[in-house]
Amino acid sequence: MSIYTKTGDKGETGTFAGKRVPKSSKLIKTIGAIDELNSFLGIIGGLTEIQSNLFTINAILTGAKLKLSEDSTKKLEKEIDEIEGKLPVQKNFIIYGGTKKATQLFFARALCRRAERELVQLEIGNWKLEIEKYINRLSDYLFIKAREVNWKAGFKEKAWRG
Repeated sequence: MSIYTKTGDKGETGTFAGKRVPKSSKLIKTIGAIDELNSFLGIIGGLTEIQSNLFTINAILTGAKLKLSEDSTKKLEKEIDEIEGKLPVQKNFIIYGGTKKATQLFFARALCRRAERELVQLEIGNWKLEIEKYINRLSDYLFIKAREVNWKAGFKEKAWRG
């Protein structure tokens, strides 16, 4: 089978539901934003379960008969709580930076927030609340994970003073 199908040559793409939709649609912009996040998580490495969940979310958005487990969001919350319990209390906004991996995690968080902004504009499906919760929690997770990486490396956070 060839990697190219030529079916998207006229600015449309197919969905799991069998529909053709414009590549400029809100749906495809949302899927693209989630795909960008997923790709960048591959650069960071070690986040395969999250990447798999993002693939599941994109499949659901295009009509696949799948469900994102509520346990996925609860697992993120549990990990956030565990990490946050070890870190110094954050009293100010912090300047993003630090180690290479922490900086990548901060950037992934920004990509996640963009995907979330695209997602909330969609008006389809009964899946919406659980997926929105997951993406929202994922941005929190990426932020706290970046802080943890810096903390373990001994990087002192720089407070933003507005």
